[in-house]
Amino acid sequence: MAKHKTPLLDQLESGPWPSFVSDIKQEADARAKNEKGLDYQIPVDCPEDLLGVLEMSYTDGETHWKHGGIVGVFGYGGGVIGRYCDQPQMFPGVAHFHTVRVAQPNGKWYNTELLRNLVKIWELRGSGLTNMHGATGDIVFLGTTTPQLEEIFWELTHDLEIDLGGSGSNLRTPATCLGMSRCEYACYDTQELCYNLTQEYQDELHRPAFPYKFKFKFDGCPNGCVAAIARSDLSFIGTWKDEIKIDQEAVAAYVGGEIAPNAGAHAGRDWGAFDIQKEVVDLCPSQCISYDGKLTIDNKECVRCMHCINTMPRALKVGDERGCSILCGAKAPILDGPQMGSLLVPFMEVNKEDDYQSIKDLIENIWDWWMEEGKNRERIGETMKRLGMSALIDAAGVPVDARQVQEPRHNPYIFWKAEDVEGGWDRDINDFRKRHQR
Repeated sequence: MAKHKTPLLDQLESGPWPSFVSDIKQEADARAKNEKGLDYQIPVDCPEDLLGVLEMSYTDGETHWKHGGIVGVFGYGGGVIGRYCDQPQMFPGVAHFHTVRVAQPNGKWYNTELLRNLVKIWELRGSGLTNMHGATGDIVFLGTTTPQLEEIFWELTHDLEIDLGGSGSNLRTPATCLGMSRCEYACYDTQELCYNLTQEYQDELHRPAFPYKFKFKFDGCPNGCVAAIARSDLSFIGTWKDEIKIDQEAVAAYVGGEIAPNAGAHAGRDWGAFDIQKEVVDLCPSQCISYDGKLTIDNKECVRCMHCINTMPRALKVGDERGCSILCGAKAPILDGPQMGSLLVPFMEVNKEDDYQSIKDLIENIWDWWMEEGKNRERIGETMKRLGMSALIDAAGVPVDARQVQEPRHNPYIFWKAEDVEGGWDRDINDFRKRHQR
């Protein structure tokens, strides 16, 4: 197996950080030696030809991949991204180079047996190259041929009981933080809700019928470990309605230096004496905290940023009346730039006793509106931007709330239609004239 010259790719190995180029070279060498004696089901020179086609792309300044049609597994419309090389004679090892998305375990809890079995399938039937994980959260298997897709699908679903993830204009694989399985800040059971909705919406996950892709992500608290507010069309962010719980003795211990701030995360560096005014009070974004020997929080002004709780976790705890906020419309397109989610529901109880029915009703109202109004390949955030937040609020069937307003109006000159004002404009204008004539 001849090696391709890759001077441009070689430069990517010269920096201080790990390089994907080194990983591909390592896999190419392993396949050339084949010390395990594997009966590879795709061309053995796949990783080596991948290096060659990437070098050509860097040299030419353009991609040499093409979309050659829809490929997948029987009964599914998503889960496989078809990819072909436009130079198959030069690089036969990557003439086909399809990507398979595999649904990640809930909260990305693995054991070593599962990981070994996944790698075993991919060593035999794919390039051996994986991405742990894609932006949506899926395990990504990079590079296989069309005849291997059904074989991979059978082994994943029957032997490992793992399904394919989403791709195309459908519901993408829902992703969640570790939630209550690990974190004391979790305000609802993120893993339970994620699993429930994943099971409920299997058709939407595997059979594309939407204008474009749609992502659920679940953050157990405002710390946002899966960045749901920035990366999902519908994000569920844990929050609380009542007051932050304060242990004044623990506050005094932080101030007196008996407890290290930030849960001791910076114990290896001498930050000096803890200054609660500088490090907590002054950094509160809504200026709702004060300290005069006793810590006081004006909870009605609190924006749930978590900074004070993160800094003094043994002194401050989230409230007891917990649920989630629901935001809609985040996306990160290359051309328009990123758009954060907009607050749709300030607080909703996450009630597993009624099978999360209120959440499902909200989701289906939103989907019905988007499927009716959305243009082809238009994310719901773009539909919202085009038709307005009020249209989404009406369609979702949620109450209007001042917290849904992103910012005050820029234009103070608001003109109303006469029929929108009781009594019409004539009466209002006459009243105005009478008052000023006096």
